[in-house]
Amino acid sequence: MTALSSLTGRLLVAMPGIDDDRFRHAVILICAHDDEHAMGLRLDQPAPGVTLSEVLKKLDTPVSDALAQQAVLIGGPVERERGFVLHSDDWSNEDVTLSFGDGLAVTGTRDALTAMSEDDGPRRSVLLLGYAGWGEGQLEEELGENVWLTADADPDLIFDSDYATKWSRALAGLGVDAARLSAQSGRA
Repeated sequence: MTALSSLTGRLLVAMPGIDDDRFRHAVILICAHDDEHAMGLRLDQPAPGVTLSEVLKKLDTPVSDALAQQAVLIGGPVERERGFVLHSDDWSNEDVTLSFGDGLAVTGTRDALTAMSEDDGPRRSVLLLGYAGWGEGQLEEELGENVWLTADADPDLIFDSDYATKWSRALAGLGVDAARLSAQSGRA
């Protein structure tokens, strides 16, 4: 795969006609994409009734006031018991942090959760449970079927907490009015 065709560091924005209810109105950040697979994190679906404060307390990790009510997101349908911290790349654990895109990183270990509560942790962060994954050629096929639009990653959109409007705002960033999109897809 050429660097130009990789979607790493880009957003996928679901089209209205997507057949999979798990991805209706989804905004997904692609963290890794190559010839064999793709992995992304959904940015707009809070886990019902779960706050970061509750998760940190269960792990005996200090909770700062700033994080007390931060939502935990459902990152995707795969391995939903596994946590990922999506964060700015101003913090990393060299052994387990994957930096990608422009200023973004993801860490799948507990030390990232601890760092979120500390002054020297990442400037921006969010905890997600699970991820979205695609096998070889699967994402490319979905793109060819007009299931997804692609957009540049916008850190303000990625890390904000207005989850209910994230999909329509991602579309607006592409110059698309969500109310004018058809649920039908096709090829010209």
